[in-house]
Amino acid sequence: MDLELRHLRAFVAVADDGSFTAAAERLHFSQATVSRAVAGLEAAVGGRVLWRTTREIGLTPLGQRILGPARRILDEAAFIAHANERSDADIRIGYAWAALGRHTIDLQRRWTGEFPGSELRFVQSSTPTSGLAEGEVDAAVLRRTVDDERFEAVLAGVEQRFAALSTTDPLARRRSITLADFADRVVAIDDRTGTTTIDLWPADCRPSRTRVVHGIEDWLTLIAAGPAIGITAEATTHQYPRPGVKYRPVRDAQPIPVWLAWRRDDPPANIDQLVRLVCEAYTRA
Repeated sequence: MDLELRHLRAFVAVADDGSFTAAAERLHFSQATVSRAVAGLEAAVGGRVLWRTTREIGLTPLGQRILGPARRILDEAAFIAHANERSDADIRIGYAWAALGRHTIDLQRRWTGEFPGSELRFVQSSTPTSGLAEGEVDAAVLRRTVDDERFEAVLAGVEQRFAALSTTDPLARRRSITLADFADRVVAIDDRTGTTTIDLWPADCRPSRTRVVHGIEDWLTLIAAGPAIGITAEATTHQYPRPGVKYRPVRDAQPIPVWLAWRRDDPPANIDQLVRLVCEAYTRA
């Protein structure tokens, strides 16, 4: 059997979501379709890529070896599909959770003033590279370390971390909190596009457990209802005010680096000027 993109999409979705059911929901396929696609991949590569039990799914050694290349193939295929969408004048900037927070509108206005007829368009994309690898955007705001050799990146600034709490949570009455206040609590974490991992906490005050979410809306909905709390970048507090959710600074947490990234082989027009304006926005803060 020949290897097809649908095989790789199903495999990556199952690897990310940890179940065929969740992968099917994300891909808008039936569970049977996802199962057949993974079986097709295994037939094409000549071995099992996933191990399965009644309760759990994981990667086999072969699956671990091909997951990274599978992601890159899908990224490049998406880049080709979007290759003709770029406007010569406008620049699309991707982000996963929040753009540049309170700096966003000012940056757009300054850009239009310096480059009449050109627009900075911020595009939300729920991928680890905020749409950059997939060709959906020309540049991206990233709040994770950029270690992909396909990308050039500049550190624009840093942002304070904030806790996100239900308005009924006793911690919401405080002006600020500490990492120790998360001990014995459930923390909502998006491990694909979020900025928080369990390694943020010292070993002696880690949350009791984490709850996996997918994207900002899922995260906010869960927190507002009360079963979990969260931690995020300052920009989120400006872009996503939400009834039922209070944001409070975490005074002893390490700040979050904010990167501006673009593809080395396809930089957007006026990238030097864009870098200058983004860095100036954080310098003035």
